[in-house]
Amino acid sequence: MYHRETEILFPMRVASTLREMRGDAWHDLVDRGCSAEAESVDCLAFNLLIIRLCNCLSCRTHSYRALHGCEQCAMHSVRRFRGEDAELVQMFDEAVMDISIHLTNQVNHQYQIMGKG
Repeated sequence: MYHRETEILFPMRVASTLREMRGDAWHDLVDRGCSAEAESVDCLAFNLLIIRLCNCLSCRTHSYRALHGCEQCAMHSVRRFRGEDAELVQMFDEAVMDISIHLTNQVNHQYQIMGKG
């Protein structure tokens, strides 16, 4: 049976439930992602971090993960992460760079389409 709380990609509305799962660096990271505007680089990067950590792109509606919902999947993924919180911060920083590069490329592409590049 499909869990009604399952979405295609990790929903930020459940991100705050992950806050107490690790140490202070993780707490700060969750707070940073959750307190940012939805379109901000920090919010998008935190979302990308969790999508990568949970491997959301390979989730299917009939999979074990989907059957239990995104919140449970994310909690499980954060809990089973074997690295230190500093590694999660590093992964977040990489996601910030990836998002920033993508947004810059989008702006440059739009600029070229308008014939100004």
